[in-house]
Amino acid sequence: MNAVLAAIALLILASAGIALTLRNIVRSVILLVVTWFGIAAFYLWAGAEFVAFAQVLVYGGAVSMVVLFAVLLVRHGKAGVAETPAPSGRIVSALLAGGAIAGALAGAVALTPLAPAAGPAPFAPVRHIGVLLLNTHAASLLAAGAILTVALLGGVVLAAGGGPEKEDGP
Repeated sequence: MNAVLAAIALLILASAGIALTLRNIVRSVILLVVTWFGIAAFYLWAGAEFVAFAQVLVYGGAVSMVVLFAVLLVRHGKAGVAETPAPSGRIVSALLAGGAIAGALAGAVALTPLAPAAGPAPFAPVRHIGVLLLNTHAASLLAAGAILTVALLGGVVLAAGGGPEKEDGP
């Protein structure tokens, strides 16, 4: 079992690291999707099937499509890279924010007790969660799906855009 966890962790870290180093944003998004699928594999390994399926649907599908449409909508220079470099103040702010987040995560991990909680773990099969969602929250799920579909179609229309306007001339 530990070899499987190590392979999943290697997949997640390698794909995320390579995605950070690439200059082509479309390839980075594809590697980010691989990272999200790796995280879903970790959830499956841990026995959280519903969270794994939600990870694949939400991040692997929806968020990756939003990122790709954002890439399509942004105008790039000739090489496909933004032409203005980031100011040094933004770099320092990003490093400080990253350090603060890393410190908070390290503190949370350090303060987490290593002993398992007393009592049996809660059990909720995927079928039970699905029945609960589709009985009481069916209307909200349908509304969210309709809104996301309209947003996706709007992104397609904006990304496709029209070619140069044709002028009716002599």
